[in-house]
Amino acid sequence: MPESLAPLDRLMSTLAQRAAERPEGSYTTKLLNGGAEAIGAKIREEAEELIEAAGEEGDAGREHAVYEAGDLIYHTLVMLAWRGISLDEVAAELARREGTSGLVEKASRKNN
Repeated sequence: MPESLAPLDRLMSTLAQRAAERPEGSYTTKLLNGGAEAIGAKIREEAEELIEAAGEEGDAGREHAVYEAGDLIYHTLVMLAWRGISLDEVAAELARREGTSGLVEKASRKNN
């Protein structure tokens, strides 16, 4: 694994542990206990914040977008942990799509 992805792997391990143990007083536990609806609401909120931040100008806007991307990725990983989905599964899905036009891939889903 590239060193740059190690923090994501560590975070996913922590989130999987939180999903299994549900320690009290944990923000992650609160989200997990809320299920898809609560986690999804945070994903929507963070996606909007990332879009807004990406539109901000200059270095401050760029830094804000990086920060919001981190929030969005964190909440997405919480959803994966809630569903028991590993990063390896997501990586395998992305590898399956590699080299396929996004338009072709989307069209193939309509037929399934």
